[in-house]
Amino acid sequence: MTKEEIKIRSLSSTAELEAVRRLESKIWGESDSIPTHQTITAVKNGGLVLGAYCGDQLIAFQYSFPGFNGQSVYLCSHILGTDKHFRNKGIGEKLKLAQRNEALKLGYSLITWTYDPLESINGYLNIGKLGGMVSTYLPNCYGEMEDLLNSGLPSDRFLVEWHIRDEKSADTIGNAFEQDFVLKNSLLQWNVNDKGQPVVLPIKLEDLHKNAIQFVPVPKNYRTIRETDIELAGDWRMRTRDAFSELFDQGWQVSDFKKISNPEIPVNFYILTRN
Repeated sequence: MTKEEIKIRSLSSTAELEAVRRLESKIWGESDSIPTHQTITAVKNGGLVLGAYCGDQLIAFQYSFPGFNGQSVYLCSHILGTDKHFRNKGIGEKLKLAQRNEALKLGYSLITWTYDPLESINGYLNIGKLGGMVSTYLPNCYGEMEDLLNSGLPSDRFLVEWHIRDEKSADTIGNAFEQDFVLKNSLLQWNVNDKGQPVVLPIKLEDLHKNAIQFVPVPKNYRTIRETDIELAGDWRMRTRDAFSELFDQGWQVSDFKKISNPEIPVNFYILTRN
C-alpha cells in the first residue's frame, strides 16, 4: 500500500459517521467513542469529519468542531485515529493536510489540537512537518484516562496552534543544528538501561536560561516504555512537565522538532525559541 492508494474525503452521512464511531471504538475502546449524533451535528454546524480509505475500507479518520475563545473562531481538531494495521504509513500527515485544505474552504485560519508531547511520532508530524507552534502545557488535561492507549499516567498535553494561512517549510530550524550540538546542549540528560531505554535524570533548573535556544529530549519509543516500565514512563512525564512548564512561563515556545536518525540515541528533541 502506498500513500497514493489512500483516498481522503469529507464524511457527512449517518452510515459514514457510524463507521467512524466503530473505528474509534476499535482503537480506544467502546466506552470512549463519540456518538454518531454528535458528529452529525458538528458537521452540520461548521465541523469536519474526514475519512481515509484503502479501497472501500475506512482505515483512519479525523474529527474537528468549531471553537470560540471570546474573540475569534477557530477549528478544534479533536481526534485523529488510525487502524493499528495501517500506522506509520504517512496517513496522519495526509489527513492533516486534507484538514487544512477543507478548513480553508470553510473560512478558518487557525486549527488547534492537543497531543501527548512524549509521543515522538506525533511531535515530528505536528511541529516538524506541519509547522504547528506550542506555548501552552496542560497538566493532566483530561484527568485519569482509562482507554486502551492512555491508562496509568497523567494525561498531560501540548496545545498546538496551527496557523494554516502561513507557509512554513518543514524542519526550517531542526536542520540548522548538528546532532552533536543538540546532544551537548540538551536541557535534560539521560542514561540508557539494560533494555536500551533512556532513563531521564533530574532537571537542573539553573540550566533553563543558559542558551538562546533550548533542546528538550523525549523518548523515541515512549509507548514501549509506558507498556513495559510505568515508573520510568512517569519519570519522563514529570520531568518534561517541569521543563516545559517553566520554559513556557518564561516566554519560550516550541517552534520545531529535531529527529535523531542515529538508532543508538534513544531520544528526539523539541526545539524552543523565545516568543
